[in-house]
Amino acid sequence: MIVLPQLFVKRMTDFLGEEADLFLQSYEHPKTFGLRVNTLKISVDDFLSAAPFHLKPIPWAATGFYYEEQDTPGKHVYHTAGLYYIQEPSAMAIAPALAPSRGERVLDLCAAPGGKTTHLASYMQGHGVLVANEFSASRAKILAENVERLGLRNTIVLNETPAKLASVFTGWFDRILVDAPCSGEGMFRKDPQACEEWTLENVAYCAFRQQDILEEAVKMLRPGGKLVYSTCTFAPEENELMLDKFLHQHPELTILPFPNADLFSPGEPKWGNSREELRLAVRLWPHRLQGEGHFSVLMEKADGPEPRPSRFQPKVPTEAIALFQSFVHYNLQGFPWNGQWLLQGNHLYLLPADLPDIKSLKWVRPGLDLGEVKKKRFEPSHTLAMILRPADVLRHVSLSPDDPDIRRYLRGESLSVEASDGWTLVCADQFPLGWGKSVQHTIKNHYPKGLRIP
Repeated sequence: MIVLPQLFVKRMTDFLGEEADLFLQSYEHPKTFGLRVNTLKISVDDFLSAAPFHLKPIPWAATGFYYEEQDTPGKHVYHTAGLYYIQEPSAMAIAPALAPSRGERVLDLCAAPGGKTTHLASYMQGHGVLVANEFSASRAKILAENVERLGLRNTIVLNETPAKLASVFTGWFDRILVDAPCSGEGMFRKDPQACEEWTLENVAYCAFRQQDILEEAVKMLRPGGKLVYSTCTFAPEENELMLDKFLHQHPELTILPFPNADLFSPGEPKWGNSREELRLAVRLWPHRLQGEGHFSVLMEKADGPEPRPSRFQPKVPTEAIALFQSFVHYNLQGFPWNGQWLLQGNHLYLLPADLPDIKSLKWVRPGLDLGEVKKKRFEPSHTLAMILRPADVLRHVSLSPDDPDIRRYLRGESLSVEASDGWTLVCADQFPLGWGKSVQHTIKNHYPKGLRIP
């Protein structure tokens, strides 16, 4: 049972008045469970035909579905194959507000663990540039793992401060998402620890930090670009009041109507110094819909001159590229993707073209990790396997989800199959799980040791 802080209860009672009882009663209801289909790998219709779960549509997310707790989709091999992302239902309302187009430059500034990053990527379908940044090094690693599992090929994962990013990406992005660190009031039902750590002092600290993050974000937004700010808290200090201060300092920004606004509640101008346009923001209240608490607003920057950052032009030894091209010749059906090469240590990456100079930034994944250049040979990465399909490779093995060989592969064991010698894509129902190397009808396992199951 959740024990809410008394000061929090008093504040919410003051805010909501007669509606407070319904709000407080929502904490006695079970939390909701959601997953979002990864359309980079499978269509919604095909997923619904294949998935063994009890699914109901989430009204504000075309690819989102409620599932029942006993379904345990995190344990299914389709999760390992990246066919979906397990995501809190209300959180799925945010990315559709940006809905980036193919070819655009997009930033998810506070991106871990990757739910909204991967949702944005589904709109882009492998085109354009998606930069996912996370200040915490440990959380940035988790972010990169989810980017890899879901097969994002156009994504750079950085581990930087917003100020450092702004010094490199000035005026560069078409769309920016700031899902800001907050006091987490909207997640008390999902995360009781957030409830235990709540204080008014933390609310004030979060609001101060959010203001700083937004100040750097707006520097990176090109004229005419769009910015979404969101939190998972109810506190006006972090929502309407913070936005009122921010918009006062940035008259070049205008609040736009929020997509699917009729499914949510409007922002409250009375909590933001009576700024009337705050009604265009949205609040997701847990007693009014099936999901946790969120706040979000969509803004647009006025037109103006666009800066031209210096371009990143890394130099890569021709031998490394030749070894990769040899791997492609003997193992893939082709490699038609464009970009620029980067060799970092022994790892060869393919980066989006026309990047600004990112060499001063800390990255976890500066582009698509193709694999390692070793002595006279190239060894493909697990990341490369997860963006491919059987039609992209010369050799693949597809196993049904209930085939015992699936578990053997995920444990790191070798498999006995009929396959010609060479790198082989191991799949579950035609969806990649990773690499194996076939030698005389035995597939030697190359599934990453850190991902293997007991």
